[in-house]
Amino acid sequence: MWSIPYGPEKAHQWGQKTATLNWCEEDYYLTIYCAEIVNTLTNCVFLYLGWKGLRNCISEGHDRIFLITFLGYLLVGFGSFLFHATLWYSMQLVDELSMIYTTCLMCWATFGYAHTSTIQTLLGLFLLTIAGSISLIYHHLQDPVFHQNAFAFLIAIVLCRSWYLMETRLRSTHSATVTRMWAMVRYGLSFFLGGFLLWNVDNAYCSQLRLARREVGMPWGWLLEGHGWWHLLTGWGAYYYIVYGIWLRSCLDGKQGEYECVWERVWSLPVVKRRRGIVNGKTNGVSSASNGEVKRKV
Repeated sequence: MWSIPYGPEKAHQWGQKTATLNWCEEDYYLTIYCAEIVNTLTNCVFLYLGWKGLRNCISEGHDRIFLITFLGYLLVGFGSFLFHATLWYSMQLVDELSMIYTTCLMCWATFGYAHTSTIQTLLGLFLLTIAGSISLIYHHLQDPVFHQNAFAFLIAIVLCRSWYLMETRLRSTHSATVTRMWAMVRYGLSFFLGGFLLWNVDNAYCSQLRLARREVGMPWGWLLEGHGWWHLLTGWGAYYYIVYGIWLRSCLDGKQGEYECVWERVWSLPVVKRRRGIVNGKTNGVSSASNGEVKRKV
Protein backbone atom coordinates (compact mmCIF):
# COMPACT_ATOMS: atom_id res chain seq x y z
CA MET A 1 0.00 0.00 0.00
CA TRP A 2 1.45 3.34 -1.06
CA SER A 3 2.15 5.70 1.84
CA ILE A 4 4.47 8.44 3.05
CA PRO A 5 6.34 7.81 6.31
CA TYR A 6 5.85 10.16 9.23
CA GLY A 7 8.85 12.39 9.86
CA PRO A 8 10.39 13.58 13.14
CA GLU A 9 9.20 16.77 14.82
CA LYS A 10 10.48 19.76 12.85
CA ALA A 11 11.42 23.27 13.96
CA HIS A 12 8.62 25.36 15.43
CA GLN A 13 7.79 28.15 13.00
CA TRP A 14 5.40 29.71 15.50
CA GLY A 15 7.78 29.63 18.47
CA GLN A 16 7.21 28.03 21.85
CA LYS A 17 4.07 25.97 22.42
CA THR A 18 2.17 27.82 25.19
CA ALA A 19 -1.22 26.06 25.08
CA THR A 20 -2.31 24.17 28.19
CA LEU A 21 -3.60 21.35 25.98
CA ASN A 22 -1.91 19.17 23.42
CA TRP A 23 -3.67 16.45 21.47
CA CYS A 24 -2.75 12.97 20.32
CA GLU A 25 -1.69 14.11 16.87
CA GLU A 26 2.08 14.49 16.76
CA ASP A 27 3.45 18.02 16.38
CA TYR A 28 5.22 19.50 13.35
CA TYR A 29 5.78 16.12 11.68
CA LEU A 30 4.86 17.35 8.19
CA THR A 31 5.64 21.05 7.97
CA ILE A 32 7.13 23.77 10.13
CA TYR A 33 4.11 25.97 9.41
CA CYS A 34 1.48 23.81 11.12
CA ALA A 35 1.78 22.05 14.48
CA GLU A 36 -1.12 19.61 13.97
CA ILE A 37 -1.96 19.33 10.30
CA VAL A 38 -5.11 17.14 10.56
CA ASN A 39 -6.53 18.93 13.59
CA THR A 40 -5.97 22.21 11.77
CA LEU A 41 -7.42 21.39 8.36
CA THR A 42 -10.51 19.58 9.67
CA ASN A 43 -11.69 22.95 10.99
CA CYS A 44 -12.37 23.93 7.40
CA VAL A 45 -15.77 22.24 7.86
CA PHE A 46 -16.70 25.07 10.26
CA LEU A 47 -15.50 27.70 7.82
CA TYR A 48 -17.47 26.21 4.92
CA LEU A 49 -20.69 25.51 6.82
CA GLY A 50 -20.49 28.83 8.67
CA TRP A 51 -20.22 30.71 5.36
CA LYS A 52 -23.08 28.65 3.95
CA GLY A 53 -25.22 29.47 7.00
CA LEU A 54 -24.44 33.19 6.77
CA ARG A 55 -25.44 33.29 3.11
CA ASN A 56 -28.68 31.49 3.88
CA CYS A 57 -29.55 33.87 6.74
CA ILE A 58 -28.95 36.91 4.53
CA SER A 59 -30.67 35.63 1.39
CA GLU A 60 -33.72 34.19 3.19
CA GLY A 61 -34.20 36.97 5.73
CA HIS A 62 -33.86 34.89 8.91
CA ASP A 63 -33.78 36.54 12.34
CA ARG A 64 -30.59 38.48 13.01
CA ILE A 65 -29.73 36.38 16.06
CA PHE A 66 -29.05 33.39 13.79
CA LEU A 67 -26.79 35.50 11.57
CA ILE A 68 -24.80 36.42 14.69
CA THR A 69 -24.81 32.78 15.81
CA PHE A 70 -23.30 31.68 12.50
CA LEU A 71 -20.64 34.37 12.93
CA GLY A 72 -19.85 32.80 16.31
CA TYR A 73 -19.78 29.37 14.66
CA LEU A 74 -17.26 30.73 12.13
CA LEU A 75 -15.18 32.18 14.97
CA VAL A 76 -15.08 28.75 16.66
CA GLY A 77 -13.68 27.19 13.51
CA PHE A 78 -11.22 30.02 12.83
CA GLY A 79 -9.99 30.01 16.43
CA SER A 80 -9.57 26.24 16.44
CA PHE A 81 -7.73 26.42 13.10
CA LEU A 82 -5.21 28.88 14.53
CA PHE A 83 -4.97 27.04 17.86
CA HIS A 84 -4.03 23.70 16.30
CA ALA A 85 -1.72 25.37 13.80
CA THR A 86 0.27 27.29 16.43
CA LEU A 87 -0.50 25.67 19.83
CA TRP A 88 -0.57 29.16 21.34
CA TYR A 89 -2.55 29.75 24.54
CA SER A 90 -4.12 32.92 23.12
CA MET A 91 -5.55 30.96 20.18
CA GLN A 92 -6.70 28.24 22.58
CA LEU A 93 -8.80 30.86 24.38
CA VAL A 94 -10.29 32.11 21.09
CA ASP A 95 -11.24 28.52 20.22
CA GLU A 96 -12.69 27.47 23.56
CA LEU A 97 -14.33 30.68 24.76
CA SER A 98 -16.04 31.32 21.42
CA MET A 99 -17.81 27.99 22.00
CA ILE A 100 -19.21 29.37 25.25
CA TYR A 101 -20.30 32.71 23.78
CA THR A 102 -21.90 31.13 20.71
CA THR A 103 -23.90 28.74 22.91
CA CYS A 104 -25.01 31.70 25.05
CA LEU A 105 -26.32 33.36 21.87
CA MET A 106 -28.47 30.29 21.23
CA CYS A 107 -29.61 30.43 24.87
CA TRP A 108 -30.72 34.02 24.33
CA ALA A 109 -32.54 33.11 21.10
CA THR A 110 -34.31 30.18 22.79
CA PHE A 111 -35.19 31.59 26.22
CA GLY A 112 -35.87 35.13 25.01
CA TYR A 113 -38.43 34.05 22.43
CA ALA A 114 -41.88 35.71 22.77
CA HIS A 115 -40.80 37.88 25.72
CA THR A 116 -40.79 41.66 25.94
CA SER A 117 -37.73 43.65 24.90
CA THR A 118 -37.06 44.46 28.58
CA ILE A 119 -36.90 40.80 29.53
CA GLN A 120 -34.77 40.02 26.48
CA THR A 121 -32.33 42.78 27.46
CA LEU A 122 -32.11 41.51 31.04
CA LEU A 123 -31.62 37.96 29.78
CA GLY A 124 -28.86 39.15 27.46
CA LEU A 125 -27.07 40.90 30.33
CA PHE A 126 -27.42 37.80 32.51
CA LEU A 127 -25.98 35.53 29.83
CA LEU A 128 -23.17 37.99 29.15
CA THR A 129 -22.35 37.86 32.87
CA ILE A 130 -22.39 34.05 32.79
CA ALA A 131 -20.12 33.92 29.74
CA GLY A 132 -17.76 36.51 31.22
CA SER A 133 -17.59 34.65 34.53
CA ILE A 134 -16.80 31.37 32.78
CA SER A 135 -14.06 33.16 30.82
CA LEU A 136 -12.42 34.58 33.95
CA ILE A 137 -12.68 31.37 35.96
CA TYR A 138 -11.32 29.28 33.11
CA HIS A 139 -8.42 31.66 32.52
CA HIS A 140 -7.63 31.46 36.25
CA LEU A 141 -7.98 27.69 36.60
CA GLN A 142 -6.75 26.72 33.12
CA ASP A 143 -8.61 23.45 33.67
CA PRO A 144 -10.06 22.00 30.43
CA VAL A 145 -12.54 19.89 32.44
CA PHE A 146 -14.15 23.07 33.77
CA HIS A 147 -14.56 24.44 30.24
CA GLN A 148 -15.94 21.16 28.92
CA ASN A 149 -18.46 20.87 31.75
CA ALA A 150 -19.60 24.48 31.36
CA PHE A 151 -20.04 24.02 27.61
CA ALA A 152 -21.95 20.74 28.05
CA PHE A 153 -24.22 22.33 30.69
CA LEU A 154 -25.12 25.26 28.43
CA ILE A 155 -25.76 22.94 25.47
CA ALA A 156 -28.03 20.74 27.59
CA ILE A 157 -30.06 23.75 28.79
CA VAL A 158 -30.64 25.19 25.33
CA LEU A 159 -31.53 21.80 23.86
CA CYS A 160 -34.06 21.00 26.58
CA ARG A 161 -35.67 24.43 26.25
CA SER A 162 -35.98 24.16 22.46
CA TRP A 163 -37.47 20.66 22.73
CA TYR A 164 -39.98 21.94 25.29
CA LEU A 165 -41.07 24.78 23.00
CA MET A 166 -41.36 22.41 20.06
CA GLU A 167 -43.54 19.89 21.90
CA THR A 168 -45.77 22.32 23.78
CA ARG A 169 -46.37 24.83 20.98
CA LEU A 170 -46.26 22.80 17.78
CA ARG A 171 -47.10 19.15 18.48
CA SER A 172 -50.87 19.60 18.62
CA THR A 173 -51.13 21.54 15.36
CA HIS A 174 -48.09 20.44 13.31
CA SER A 175 -47.37 16.87 14.34
CA ALA A 176 -45.70 15.88 11.04
CA THR A 177 -43.35 18.87 11.22
CA VAL A 178 -42.38 18.04 14.80
CA THR A 179 -41.65 14.44 13.79
CA ARG A 180 -39.24 15.70 11.10
CA MET A 181 -37.68 18.09 13.60
CA TRP A 182 -37.03 15.22 16.01
CA ALA A 183 -35.31 13.34 13.18
CA MET A 184 -32.98 16.30 12.65
CA VAL A 185 -32.32 16.49 16.40
CA ARG A 186 -31.47 12.77 16.56
CA TYR A 187 -29.03 12.97 13.66
CA GLY A 188 -27.41 16.14 14.98
CA LEU A 189 -26.92 14.57 18.42
CA SER A 190 -25.59 11.37 16.85
CA PHE A 191 -22.93 13.35 14.98
CA PHE A 192 -22.01 15.23 18.15
CA LEU A 193 -21.85 12.16 20.40
CA GLY A 194 -20.03 10.13 17.74
CA GLY A 195 -17.35 12.81 17.53
CA PHE A 196 -17.09 12.92 21.32
CA LEU A 197 -16.64 9.14 21.45
CA LEU A 198 -13.85 9.17 18.85
CA TRP A 199 -12.13 12.03 20.65
CA ASN A 200 -12.15 10.03 23.91
CA VAL A 201 -10.81 6.95 22.12
CA ASP A 202 -8.02 9.19 20.83
CA ASN A 203 -7.21 10.25 24.39
CA ALA A 204 -7.45 6.79 25.93
CA TYR A 205 -5.37 4.92 23.34
CA CYS A 206 -3.04 7.66 22.16
CA SER A 207 0.22 5.71 22.32
CA GLN A 208 -1.24 2.74 20.43
CA LEU A 209 -2.79 5.02 17.81
CA ARG A 210 0.49 6.85 17.25
CA LEU A 211 2.24 3.53 16.62
CA ALA A 212 -0.53 2.47 14.22
CA ARG A 213 -0.33 5.75 12.31
CA ARG A 214 3.40 5.41 11.84
CA GLU A 215 2.93 1.81 10.78
CA VAL A 216 0.52 2.66 7.92
CA GLY A 217 2.04 6.07 7.10
CA MET A 218 0.32 9.07 5.53
CA PRO A 219 -2.37 9.68 4.39
CA TRP A 220 -3.89 6.50 5.85
CA GLY A 221 -2.75 7.34 9.37
CA TRP A 222 -4.81 10.52 9.23
CA LEU A 223 -7.95 8.38 9.38
CA LEU A 224 -6.94 7.43 12.92
CA GLU A 225 -6.90 11.03 14.18
CA GLY A 226 -9.81 11.01 16.63
CA HIS A 227 -9.72 14.72 17.40
CA GLY A 228 -9.92 15.47 13.69
CA TRP A 229 -13.08 13.36 13.50
CA TRP A 230 -14.40 15.34 16.47
CA HIS A 231 -14.05 18.53 14.43
CA LEU A 232 -15.80 17.07 11.39
CA LEU A 233 -18.69 15.47 13.27
CA THR A 234 -19.32 18.28 15.75
CA GLY A 235 -19.09 20.87 12.98
CA TRP A 236 -21.77 18.97 11.10
CA GLY A 237 -23.89 18.42 14.23
CA ALA A 238 -23.66 22.06 15.35
CA TYR A 239 -24.72 23.21 11.88
CA TYR A 240 -27.73 20.88 12.11
CA TYR A 241 -28.70 22.40 15.43
CA ILE A 242 -28.50 26.02 14.25
CA VAL A 243 -30.63 25.19 11.20
CA TYR A 244 -33.04 23.37 13.51
CA GLY A 245 -33.23 26.54 15.59
CA ILE A 246 -34.05 28.61 12.50
CA TRP A 247 -36.72 26.11 11.46
CA LEU A 248 -38.22 26.03 14.95
CA ARG A 249 -38.33 29.84 15.15
CA SER A 250 -40.07 30.14 11.76
CA CYS A 251 -42.72 27.64 12.89
CA LEU A 252 -43.21 29.30 16.27
CA ASP A 253 -43.68 32.61 14.44
CA GLY A 254 -46.47 31.05 12.35
CA LYS A 255 -44.47 31.18 9.11
CA GLN A 256 -44.93 27.53 8.14
CA GLY A 257 -46.48 28.62 4.88
CA GLU A 258 -43.70 31.07 4.14
CA TYR A 259 -40.65 28.93 4.93
CA GLU A 260 -39.75 25.29 4.44
CA CYS A 261 -36.85 23.12 5.55
CA VAL A 262 -35.14 21.54 2.55
CA TRP A 263 -33.50 18.33 3.80
CA GLU A 264 -33.45 15.42 1.39
CA ARG A 265 -31.35 12.86 3.27
CA VAL A 266 -29.11 12.45 6.32
CA TRP A 267 -25.85 13.37 4.63
CA SER A 268 -27.29 16.37 2.80
CA LEU A 269 -27.10 19.80 4.38
CA PRO A 270 -30.48 21.07 5.61
CA VAL A 271 -31.43 24.68 4.86
CA VAL A 272 -34.51 26.72 5.69
CA LYS A 273 -35.69 28.57 2.60
CA ARG A 274 -38.48 30.90 1.68
CA ARG A 275 -41.08 29.09 -0.40
CA ARG A 276 -41.08 29.92 -4.10
CA GLY A 277 -43.61 32.62 -4.93
CA ILE A 278 -43.74 33.94 -1.35
CA VAL A 279 -42.92 37.63 -1.00
CA ASN A 280 -43.21 39.34 2.40
CA GLY A 281 -45.42 36.56 3.70
CA LYS A 282 -47.83 36.73 0.78
CA THR A 283 -48.42 34.59 -2.26
CA ASN A 284 -50.39 36.07 -5.15
CA GLY A 285 -51.77 38.72 -2.84
CA VAL A 286 -52.96 36.25 -0.17
CA SER A 287 -51.31 36.14 3.26
CA SER A 288 -49.49 32.85 3.87
CA ALA A 289 -50.79 32.82 7.44
CA SER A 290 -54.31 32.39 6.09
CA ASN A 291 -53.40 29.96 3.34
CA GLY A 292 -54.20 26.67 5.01
CA GLU A 293 -53.33 24.63 1.94
CA VAL A 294 -49.77 25.96 1.88
CA LYS A 295 -49.32 25.46 5.61
CA ARG A 296 -50.34 21.81 5.40
CA LYS A 297 -47.46 21.11 3.03
CA VAL A 298 -44.88 21.58 5.79
